[in-house]
Amino acid sequence: MEKKKLRIGVLGAYRGTSMISYCDASDNAEVVAICDKWPEALERQKANYSDRNIAFYDNFDDFIKHDMDAVWLANYAHEHAPFAIKALKAGKHVASEVLPVQTPAEAVELVETIEATGLTYAYAENYVYMPGAYEMKKRFREGQIGEMEYAECEYVHNCESIWPSIAYGDKTHWRNRMYCTFYCTHSLGPIIFTTGLRPVKVTGFEGKMGERSARMGKLAPAYGMEIVELENGAHVKSLHGGLYKHNTWYSLYGSKGRLETARASANTGSYTRLYAEYDPFEGDYKNPKREDVVPVIDNEASKVFGHGGSDFYSAWNFVEKINGNPAADTIDIYMALDMCMCGMFAYRSILAGGIPVEVPNFRDKAVREKYRNDRKSVFAEVGSPDHIPSNNQGVTSYPDAVYEVQKKLFEEDLKSTTGYSNMAFNQSKKTATKKIEV
Repeated sequence: MEKKKLRIGVLGAYRGTSMISYCDASDNAEVVAICDKWPEALERQKANYSDRNIAFYDNFDDFIKHDMDAVWLANYAHEHAPFAIKALKAGKHVASEVLPVQTPAEAVELVETIEATGLTYAYAENYVYMPGAYEMKKRFREGQIGEMEYAECEYVHNCESIWPSIAYGDKTHWRNRMYCTFYCTHSLGPIIFTTGLRPVKVTGFEGKMGERSARMGKLAPAYGMEIVELENGAHVKSLHGGLYKHNTWYSLYGSKGRLETARASANTGSYTRLYAEYDPFEGDYKNPKREDVVPVIDNEASKVFGHGGSDFYSAWNFVEKINGNPAADTIDIYMALDMCMCGMFAYRSILAGGIPVEVPNFRDKAVREKYRNDRKSVFAEVGSPDHIPSNNQGVTSYPDAVYEVQKKLFEEDLKSTTGYSNMAFNQSKKTATKKIEV
């Protein structure tokens, strides 16, 4: 099949910079349209790409009419599904950043839209493509550690220092309203992607509300945790949230050994290092064996992209999937929901007193009927029958002064040329000078 240079539209001029940068530097895709409701973001990207033939839109309904092959969704994390559905119905392939849906009802509609259109949908959970995590997948799928028995995973990211720049001092922002197990796929995603096993039950745990959340104006506690039972009877402990300090870590136990990425505190590159240990009493291993692996980076150009280069591979795999490349390794809607629903139903477990609950399988049409009208969400209108609280400890609000401080800090950061708010826009300029060969 002849490779086509895909025409990509990006919703989200700030976080969408990862795809914008990829397209600008690659030979298999190009950005033709960018959409955002934030005028400042559109103006920044117009300045970055004044020499490109890119159309800019401030509303999605006009944007989706643009002549393009695919849409990259990098808008707010709780709003991906409605835009994905609109894009698919308009005949566009879709890549969605985290999270795919915010309610079971959205999951049903999105699955059925993808099935009806036959178009490509890829979940852009970038952490699965980090070098250490992806090497873990390759070795597990080769059978090096046998059958999965247990795993632990962590995505710990204390965002207090950058909170003004990512929540804008807006009390209604999704980051301020999300529940503690909402943002679960950075931790749990690589384990499900590696093993291919479906979650069947989950039990949720919520950290206590504390001063950090109060300073930030966040209605969820610092962390959430899921204990997930997989279809083969194995279990996964998934921890994520704003604890001190930062750590991304995955450890997978099999019947013949263990695969484990480095911890951040090891100062050896938690994104890029994997340890492999093999059991001498199982399989072909006659003696205990331990490997310290630094995975080979397939494409040197990925090193200039964020999140350990994984932003590059999220984009590359999506584009190559559409082009029919059998090597393209994307996350389909069913696996995306396996990852996402663990966090969603872990929170329902928390609200029910910490009991194990079933994780729905949206491959099953009978299961879909059960959840077709389930719209319960922390993002539903407060006071409506569908609204649920953002924590299980009775904290419902903070003084407006908290958000006024956050908003002032955001405005100051935005004015600074070295502020966090400018990082993504500066990344565009950085990658535009580097040509990627794919």
